[in-house]
Amino acid sequence: MLTDLPNLLTLSRIIVVPIVVALVVIHTAQTDCAACVLFILAGITDYFDGKLARAWNQNSDLGRMLDPIADKLLVGASLMVMAGLGRLPYGCLYPAIIILCREILVSGLREYLAATRVGLPVTKLAKWKTGFQMTAIGFLLAGDSTAELLHIGWLPVNVLGAIMMWIAAALTLITGWDYVSTGLRHVGRGTSGATKLSS
Repeated sequence: MLTDLPNLLTLSRIIVVPIVVALVVIHTAQTDCAACVLFILAGITDYFDGKLARAWNQNSDLGRMLDPIADKLLVGASLMVMAGLGRLPYGCLYPAIIILCREILVSGLREYLAATRVGLPVTKLAKWKTGFQMTAIGFLLAGDSTAELLHIGWLPVNVLGAIMMWIAAALTLITGWDYVSTGLRHVGRGTSGATKLSS
């Protein structure tokens, strides 16, 4: 089960986390570019692991456990290392805090609702949130130094990343409130159903 390709793709996202962190710490144009590329590749595996698991009928408890862990480690580590190094421009520290708090909130709700077996379907808005969030982090990891390296210095990479980060934070608040509302409606209930939370 651990050697199934979907699970290997999920594990690759966990393995890449310290590498991305190390590249960000080194902070040269080349390592910033490499960190961005690795982050993008990791994000792509997030799409394919679930798709392949369903297509090949390789869904497993291990995969369901590792998938949200890998996502949150990748996002959390990337945001924290950039925050620690002062690489969250234009006030992006605040949307980063909102995003990380929401991730903790969702994890708590997942743990509680798993016991009551309450279903929380993935919404289109949650998918948009994830898209803006991952794109924003990728842009901020790359930074303006990568634009200079690729001879596209006219492109305001940090500005674009900051704009998308603020949009992601707004969507995070909306989707986070949806999950809290749903969770509160089921407090103390023994409702049956499948548990499903978006990342």
